[in-house]
Amino acid sequence: MLEDSKIIELFFARSEKAIEAVAEKYGKACFKVAFNILNNYEDSEECVNDSYLGAWNSIPPKKPNPLMSYILRLVRNCALNRFDYNSAKKRAGNYAVCLDEIGYKIEADETPETSFEMKQLTVYINEFLESISKANRILFIRRYWFMDTYEEISEMTGIKTGALKVRVMRIRNELKEFLGTKGVEI
Repeated sequence: MLEDSKIIELFFARSEKAIEAVAEKYGKACFKVAFNILNNYEDSEECVNDSYLGAWNSIPPKKPNPLMSYILRLVRNCALNRFDYNSAKKRAGNYAVCLDEIGYKIEADETPETSFEMKQLTVYINEFLESISKANRILFIRRYWFMDTYEEISEMTGIKTGALKVRVMRIRNELKEFLGTKGVEI
């Protein structure tokens, strides 16, 4: 497998081998992120392919580092948009369960105010994640960014599912308390 820097060089050279290299190196992770949100094979495949096109169109001029995070963010954003389209704000799938756990409500319309609030919330959540242990940060990100199920996280970490649920609940409560100190209520 090619190193990320070599893959980016292929993008800059406008070689189609860049897409092949990304698919080979990150294809499984991309599909998993999309499928965890959409719970639909065809839609997940389409989001992954759309994300490869998004990478093709944005590299160059962008030179993402790390490449994996960039590609996964493209996939995740595409899957979230598809989820919104498919569900028309109905509650279904692992994505909705994760949102319910964290207490997040989907806004019907994006306004400049809600856009600003989301950016500020992102800053606060990143600040919170930097303040907790690496192990807890990984659990939180696996659950709420990758949308992994508790069973999948349990298999990855060796933590029993029940203990994992309690630990993630405590992290969520810490986040809510942290956000409360910043004047944000969830």
